[in-house]
Amino acid sequence: MTDDLEVALVDAFTDDPLTGNAAGVVPDAGELSEPTMQAIARELSVSETAFLSASAEAERRIRYFTPTQEVDLCGHATIASGSYLHETGDVETGTTTLETNVGVIEVDVEDDGTVWMSQDDPEIREADASYGTVADALGVERAALEGAREDLPLAVSSTGLPFLMVPITYLSDLGDADPDMAAIEPLADSVGATGIYAFTFDTLQPESALHGRMFAPGAGVPEDPVTGTASCAVAAYLEAYDAFDPTPEELRLEQGHYVSRPGTVLVRIDDEVRIGGRAVTALEGMVRAPERGDDGILEA
Repeated sequence: MTDDLEVALVDAFTDDPLTGNAAGVVPDAGELSEPTMQAIARELSVSETAFLSASAEAERRIRYFTPTQEVDLCGHATIASGSYLHETGDVETGTTTLETNVGVIEVDVEDDGTVWMSQDDPEIREADASYGTVADALGVERAALEGAREDLPLAVSSTGLPFLMVPITYLSDLGDADPDMAAIEPLADSVGATGIYAFTFDTLQPESALHGRMFAPGAGVPEDPVTGTASCAVAAYLEAYDAFDPTPEELRLEQGHYVSRPGTVLVRIDDEVRIGGRAVTALEGMVRAPERGDDGILEA
């Protein structure tokens, strides 16, 4: 038996369809089993798909799956979900709550459609990794990293998901990177990170604070177009190491241009860390899945 489910592809951190970071959104996941959610995420084949259902602790439960595994938190899929629910009238302007694997988070939807998502308190620690190892994994010259090292060490930063922060001197160095995914995965694992976020203060737009690229092959995402959780992590890292004097009330981060999916993430740091952005629905339809509670999928 099959069960037809509403599904959407929503492009987050952009106003333009087919740019930014695409997320799958399944607004009524109901009693879907984990194997079925994983199968749907694999079928949609975007970096993350969000599955929404009822919650006893918040207004909704949200779970995130890459094509290969479940992840505890995903910024762009949360922004996409908030935007889609607001667009369909299921969420009003204001604050709603979502239960995630790392706790209950607040999502605020503004009148203009901008969605803001709260993050965990920052956790930052310097990483036991050499510049040579990191440069080889990213496919950049070691000098490109060492030129940016003053006061900004290699460190793992997290506001919900941990990322290895790698400052790079110039945008040309970042753009010319030729990452070795087979090397990035064990490097990220060795420092306890989900992926590597490489960034430069050399930007395409003058209003942007930095330009970033994020690689997480171990999570099934070789290169993520625009990464909300990593954007919060890098903002917290930069504040911790006094990269700005003072830290602006709102940081604008650009990402995705090197995979033809440009987008913009907004980050605010005050009494908490929040990411914000807009999103646009690019595709709506139905997915035919096994009947709920009877997926027929064999687990190894």
